[in-house]
Amino acid sequence: MKTLIFAAMFIFASSGAQAVVQGEEVTYTANGTVLKGYIAYDDATKGKRPGVLVVHEWWGHDEYARKRANMLAELGYTALALDMYGGGKQAHHPDEAGKFSGELAKNLPLAKARFKAAMKFLHTRENVDSGNIAALGYCFGGSVALQMARLGEDLKGVASFHGALATEHPAQPGQVRARIISFTGTDDPMIPPEQVAAFKQEMEKAGANYKVVTYNGVKHSFTNPAADEYGRKFNLPLAYDAAADKASWEETKGFLAKVFEVKR
Repeated sequence: MKTLIFAAMFIFASSGAQAVVQGEEVTYTANGTVLKGYIAYDDATKGKRPGVLVVHEWWGHDEYARKRANMLAELGYTALALDMYGGGKQAHHPDEAGKFSGELAKNLPLAKARFKAAMKFLHTRENVDSGNIAALGYCFGGSVALQMARLGEDLKGVASFHGALATEHPAQPGQVRARIISFTGTDDPMIPPEQVAAFKQEMEKAGANYKVVTYNGVKHSFTNPAADEYGRKFNLPLAYDAAADKASWEETKGFLAKVFEVKR
């Protein structure tokens, strides 16, 4: 395994200690399929700390997912950017992305197995408190994270960023263990208002602890700075929104501190 040391450094106000985010490429398996992930943590935080799974967009495990893992490490968590497609493969065209994500959308047991394999791997890390795990998902990854919450996976919290809210396997009353927060834009044609309304109704019926945040005038993939380029290149309704990106991240920091009962 190759260890990468990133130059981004920050100061802990409370101790004055200097921390460097450590990034490490890792492999693990699910039903014989090799999955390639990336784990990040800071080397100044001692002992066990909460773990966070980062589920990638439909483009696959890429630098954007790793960036989010690094950001979580800066907050003091151990973060695993997982691999849902296998072999760390990435899509380079929407048709490819649709094929890869569609295979998992049609095969819930396979999606669950790959997610749980990542969670199991995170549990084995000596610096992770295995009783304190959350998941963040982006686009396709948001849908995956939400579905795992619906299935009652042992997660403290789930945050979905511009992830589809519809499902063929709705949450059942009393089954959802994780606190849930979702972020969507009102101008996202992939997640229309009726889908948001149906999601709220589903969560209410399930008795889930949830919050839905919507941003006016915001389109799909609003957290990813590469969205504008993808939108132009493939004629897709994607657009980065710096204000919504910042606001959703700030709210997520508070959300994670709350679900992990971390003093801020």
